[in-house]
Amino acid sequence: MDTRRKAVRDVLVQVNGVILGKERLTLEVLAALLAGGHVLLEDMPGVGKTTLAIAFARLLGLEWKRVQFTPDVLPSDLTGFSVYHREAGQFVYQPGAVFCNLLLADEINRTSPKTQSALLEVMEERQVTVEGKTRRLPEPFFVIATQNPAGAVGTQLLPPAQMDRFMICTAIGYPDFESECAMARGADSTRRTDALEALMDAETLCAIRREVEAVFVHDAIARYAVRLIDATRRSPYLESGASPRGTLALVRMAKAAAWLQGNGFVAPADIAEQFLPCTNHRVQLSVRARMENVDRETVLKQILEETPRPKLQEKPRA
Repeated sequence: MDTRRKAVRDVLVQVNGVILGKERLTLEVLAALLAGGHVLLEDMPGVGKTTLAIAFARLLGLEWKRVQFTPDVLPSDLTGFSVYHREAGQFVYQPGAVFCNLLLADEINRTSPKTQSALLEVMEERQVTVEGKTRRLPEPFFVIATQNPAGAVGTQLLPPAQMDRFMICTAIGYPDFESECAMARGADSTRRTDALEALMDAETLCAIRREVEAVFVHDAIARYAVRLIDATRRSPYLESGASPRGTLALVRMAKAAAWLQGNGFVAPADIAEQFLPCTNHRVQLSVRARMENVDRETVLKQILEETPRPKLQEKPRA
């Protein structure tokens, strides 16, 4: 386990050498991948969303594909289609872009809702059903999607059912002054991701995911996670709260965070730290919140502060 954890930390160091000044963000994305979840990056163009996804794909040794979503991308481009082969006298299935370990869905909200919906089964069941036949995707399988801010020219809002399938939704943001100066000093014609080499492979990543799943969750911790999610459903500032899928995502992210810290159990702080990135895209503001000009982050932070944390006297044992 220590060898694998060191390899993961080496991956994080390499990513932080490409995405400067965003250590907290890269840690969140890595935790989501270790937890087996999908990641949605929402931000302005040019802040490094695609670079971040490519860096992780290369360093984790995953087979990855990139789809640049535009209005003319079809569902069959993702799921695959059958082509008639005259020599064989039959239709032969041609796999789509989703048959890989990591799918980079670039600017996912620029394509049509029909194409977006083609990812629903893919993201949840890790399989594709075409012409009545179901085909499993390779293990592991992740989606790292980027999207432009809502309301930007040519964007289509992702439906709640698809938003809910992303384990976390986060933003990169602009770099700090010193990090951007370092970027300017190192600017050249080569991309930083070109020099990255794999530090592990898909088999190792699957083994790490099994270790993450084995991290112990005390009953008091599980109840704490449920109380937080339940509070989003009862808040007068939220029209709709997080789903049970949000509860599972929160616990899985907390397990990954605990594993990265070298712990075999989930602490209350792990749940608290992962609450916002796991929940902010699963809730909708109510009319009251919009009238009072209250944003989602403020509401979720208030829920976090008002929900009592469990006090465990000793380290729980599996």
